[in-house]
This record gives sequence, C-alpha cells and structure tokens, in this order.
Amino acid sequence: MKIADLDLGDKPLLLAPMEDVTDPSFRYMCKRFGADMVYTEFISSDGLMHEAAKSLRKLNIDDGERPVGIQIYGNRIEPMVEAAKMAEAAGPEVVDINFGCPVKKIAGRGAGSGMMRDVPLMVEMTRQIVEAVKKPVTVKTRLGWDEESKNIEEIALRLQDVGIAALTIHGRTRAQMYRGEADWTLIGKVKNNPLIKIPIIGNGDIDSGEKAALMFDRYGVDAVMIGRATYGRPWIFEECKHYFRTGERMAQPSVVERVAIAKEHLAKSLEVKGDYVGILEMRRHMTNYFKGLPDFKQTRMKLVTSLDAEEIRSTLDFVAEKWGDYDFSQQIPAPLSHDI
Repeated sequence: MKIADLDLGDKPLLLAPMEDVTDPSFRYMCKRFGADMVYTEFISSDGLMHEAAKSLRKLNIDDGERPVGIQIYGNRIEPMVEAAKMAEAAGPEVVDINFGCPVKKIAGRGAGSGMMRDVPLMVEMTRQIVEAVKKPVTVKTRLGWDEESKNIEEIALRLQDVGIAALTIHGRTRAQMYRGEADWTLIGKVKNNPLIKIPIIGNGDIDSGEKAALMFDRYGVDAVMIGRATYGRPWIFEECKHYFRTGERMAQPSVVERVAIAKEHLAKSLEVKGDYVGILEMRRHMTNYFKGLPDFKQTRMKLVTSLDAEEIRSTLDFVAEKWGDYDFSQQIPAPLSHDI
C-alpha cells in the first residue's frame, strides 16, 4: 500500500493518533513491535498559532519512529492551513487532518467529527491545506455525525477530488462515540467504490490478528489502523503479523517479559521528557502492561505515585518476582466464530 510515494508494504498496520497516549515513547514502542506507521497525538491548530508549549512539543518526532504522520485539528481554515505548514516543517512523512475526534469540547465547536456537519467547509479546508503543503495530506474521519447522516461515501469522493492521498475511516458515527461495535460495512463500500482511487484505511475494534486479517480479507481495505487495543499492548502489531504469517495466535508475553518492556518504555520516556515529566506521563501506560493481575492494587498504587525512577524499577522487579507464573493468555479476545 502506498500513500503518495510512501510504500508501506502489504497489509500494513498503523498506530492510531490518540491524545495523551501516542507520545514519542509509546510511538517508539509500537514501532519496535512492528507498527508500519505511527501518528502523533492530535495537535490543536489554535494551540500552534498561539505557540502553546504543549502543542509545540507534539511536533517533536524522532527518526527511529518513521514513517510518522502529524495530525492536526481545528474548525477554521486559516489557522489549519498555518498549522499544516508548521507540521510539514517538523518533517513528518504525512500531514493528517482530524475530522474524527468525537469528544464534546472538540466536536461541539465544529472541529474533529463536528466538521462532518459542514461538509462544504470540510472540503474547502482540506483543499486549501493540500495546496499549501508539499507533503501528502491524509484525513481521518468517521461514518457520519449520527445514524441518520452517514455521509462517508459522499465525503470520501469529495475529499479525494481535492487531493488527499489516503483516507482513514473509523467505523462509528460521532453520536456513538466509542460505544457499540464498529460497522465496517460502509468502510468496505467506500473501498470498493470503483471511483475511489486512494488508499482506504479501516479503523475500529481491531484487537487481534484474526480481526485484522478478517477486515483485510472481507472488506479489501488497504491498511488497518489500531487504537485502543494498543493500551498496555504495543506488541499487538507483532501479534497481528504473526497471525498473518502462520494463521495461529502468538503467545502472550509473560510477566517477566512485560516488566522488561515496561522498563524499556520508561527509559525512553525519561530520555525524551526528562525524569519528572517522563515519569508522570508514563503512568498512563505503566499499569496497563499488568492489567488483570490478581491482588495488584497496592503495587499499582506504587507504580502510579512514585516520582523516583529507581523505585519504579524496583517495584517492577517485585512484579516479576511475585507474579512471574501468571498466565496472560486467558485475557486475549476469544477466537472469532466462523460466521462472524
């Protein structure tokens, strides 16, 4: 699959952009475990225009995580065009536009998935961004605003007409947020429309190699993007590729292996953000590596309250010693039925 001249190979797996999740250290971990492309947290165009420190920091990318896309969002054309230029200057492979975030404070003011209620503005904004930058411009969006306005087929054609290089579709409406099951049938209809010439990337509910393989085979998407299933499980990309190769599930990492992964992730977070911020922003990831361990509450509290890196490493060693024999295989999704 190619986005403009960027060749991502056969059946590529992409890390979804997620606020407060896909920071540089987590992108590094997902890339290490086989993600073919990663995306930054989404970045506010207004934040970039006002030189907000948090927004500017999100532009930082490392050569080790390439190929990488920088995702921006906003509800006004001029700031979005300027934000796209700033994103391009940071050196990503792709500039991505967020027309999919369902969070009220974003969608409610017309940004993110709120843009699906004003398709002409969405199209004009995209056209001007495509014309303003030389990097490939891609879009991530949803099926529509609600059940009565699933307009993704129209949107896909109109965005293609103004020059986007690829389209990612999350299989829910904005009204659904993240509830219920993602509906891939419309994603498949967009992909299989003979008028569609750009790559179509499917997103929603991919939590196993079997599901990823099914979406490639059933709907013919060019790539699959994985979001929430990566929490505490950056190796899901490796799992999926193992299933593609063998048709069998990969063994889940042991507690000892997860401790080693958590330590590596912590070290990268400290390297990128320094001790204080690196520890604080690692907390959201740390305990997800051990989700499901019995009688873990007290140890979890140590991991999310300590501000001392050595103490955290010692606590991780304790986790390996106490729960070393725990079997995580029972926690992965049940095998798919043949009639799904």
